[in-house]
Amino acid sequence: MTEAIAAADTAWILAAFAAVSLMVPGLAMFYGGMVGIKNTLNMAMMTFGAFAVVGVLWILFGYSAVLGNSLGGIGLLGDPFEYFGSSDLLTAPTEPGLPPALVSGFQLLFAVITVALISGAVADRMKFGAWMLFAGIWATIVYFPVAHWVFAFDSEDGSLVGGWIANTLGAIDFAGGTAVHINAGVAALALVLVLGKRGLFPNPPRPHNLPLTVLGSGMLFFGWFGFNGGSALAAGNSASVVILNTVAAAAAGICGWLIVEKLRAGHATSLGASSGLIAALVGITPACGAVSPIGALIIGAAAGSVCCLAVSLKFRFGVDDSLDVVGIHLVGGILGTVLIGLLADPAAPNGVAGLFYGGGLDVLWRQVVAVLAVLAFTFVVTLVIAKLIDMTLGLRVPAESELEGLDVSVHGEMAYVLELAGAEAGKPVRPDEAVAAAESLTADAARAHAND
Repeated sequence: MTEAIAAADTAWILAAFAAVSLMVPGLAMFYGGMVGIKNTLNMAMMTFGAFAVVGVLWILFGYSAVLGNSLGGIGLLGDPFEYFGSSDLLTAPTEPGLPPALVSGFQLLFAVITVALISGAVADRMKFGAWMLFAGIWATIVYFPVAHWVFAFDSEDGSLVGGWIANTLGAIDFAGGTAVHINAGVAALALVLVLGKRGLFPNPPRPHNLPLTVLGSGMLFFGWFGFNGGSALAAGNSASVVILNTVAAAAAGICGWLIVEKLRAGHATSLGASSGLIAALVGITPACGAVSPIGALIIGAAAGSVCCLAVSLKFRFGVDDSLDVVGIHLVGGILGTVLIGLLADPAAPNGVAGLFYGGGLDVLWRQVVAVLAVLAFTFVVTLVIAKLIDMTLGLRVPAESELEGLDVSVHGEMAYVLELAGAEAGKPVRPDEAVAAAESLTADAARAHAND
């Protein structure tokens, strides 16, 4: 690699890092708009709280545990003390290539986003302190090992031994279908089973600010180009194909979700469009380097339509996945990862052939094993973590706090400070009082109009 090429690659990953960093506030907005007016800030705090805790742990030992030399050479966990404190990442590479500090920063955001995704499943009812503790423990015991399995590749000279899924099994996961989305989705399921249902399930407050959710989904969409495209780790044809496949899947995912939604409920909604977009992006994440643009359209449409059907199953099974993390990230992640075994095009950057391209079942069985391994490990370990925290600190806020809303009861803040006619000047009005007053004023206006 020449110095010019290395500089171009570094510039591209720096841009990708900036794009992915925007996914943190994007997720806060996406989730914040979907909850009731009294829990908006709590959702944002759970996202930024995950960023804070996981970011610190990553700098201390997370990078080493994920991308360090595998302990015992068996591919289960990188040596957490090899780069402890990240001080060894300050030195520029001796040969032209990506700076290790940039790789670490880029992967730090992957860890943050994965943990933050889980928070959507436990909206409206989880203690903030318990969430912060869960985020740190889960990242250490679950995410770091699984990310090592998937993202740590053996070095060409044999000096570095990576994870077993990437190397021994040889499954394909370009940007995190297993390590990010399946991992977060099945963890959300385990955590919800321990935490229990909201008191108002299955009739919680409607999303209070859908424009905020749409804006958040747009920010996530922008960040996803860095998430997927940056995973090519170079500015070239592979990143270009990945970006094309990502946008193709996104468009098809919105179409798939809206068609199913229209057929089932008679309406094509903005929340459906935002959800279909995210579902498709989840589905294409592992496959973006393995399929053709037509394959990306198929994966996007399948993810949008199947996830639309999947989210309604929580009511049938009585699992209160508040913001559909399981229905979108778990189902979409499994779908995208397994479909690689059918749709992988040898002309794509990964260079492998799926069943439909004459490759037989070789790729498919590897993808299925990778999915099952992450499902089993993450579900069991997350269940244990959640049970232990529930038995000690307690996972759930008191019933009165749940009814009052976590913004006020936990954080002492309100997302919207409103003043009503007749209220004391400058005195903030609580959201529930504002909503009741607005409904009263609307009713008065309707009666006056009828009398006229």
